[in-house]
Amino acid sequence: MASLVDKAKNFVAEKVANMKKPEATVTDVDLKDVGRDGITYSAKISVDNPYSTAIPICQISYTLKSAGSVIVSGTMADPGSLTGNETTLLDVPLKVPHSVLVSLVRDIGRDWDIDYELELGLTIDLPLVGDFTIPLSTKRRDQAPYPLRLLEKGIK
Repeated sequence: MASLVDKAKNFVAEKVANMKKPEATVTDVDLKDVGRDGITYSAKISVDNPYSTAIPICQISYTLKSAGSVIVSGTMADPGSLTGNETTLLDVPLKVPHSVLVSLVRDIGRDWDIDYELELGLTIDLPLVGDFTIPLSTKRRDQAPYPLRLLEKGIK
């Protein structure tokens, strides 16, 4: 009897391991807003849902680093759900306070560009599997923004 249970466990584990899972990519990270309390970046995430039903997103955790230092980290709780058999575009706002911008200024001063790494964890609730986290990471190098670009966004 024990071998039958073990065979059933192995069969289910193999099926779960081989089932399709949603796939995600970071499509863009851009300056969204400049305000009195900080700068807001916007990370766009594209998620493909292979299932015919919607899948709830539990949370999105994020860490933004520049020059090896953590600039901002946090969690976006309950950002909605993934539409069935479609690609869902998620917008994750990253609010960077002015007090932390000193490390960005140091990075810009070295080579006139901003080197950053964004790490994201998209946690979804898959049927039969439970909570499943899709790890995402992107490294980019952007030109330092011209003062006109900052003024163009408007200080609020």
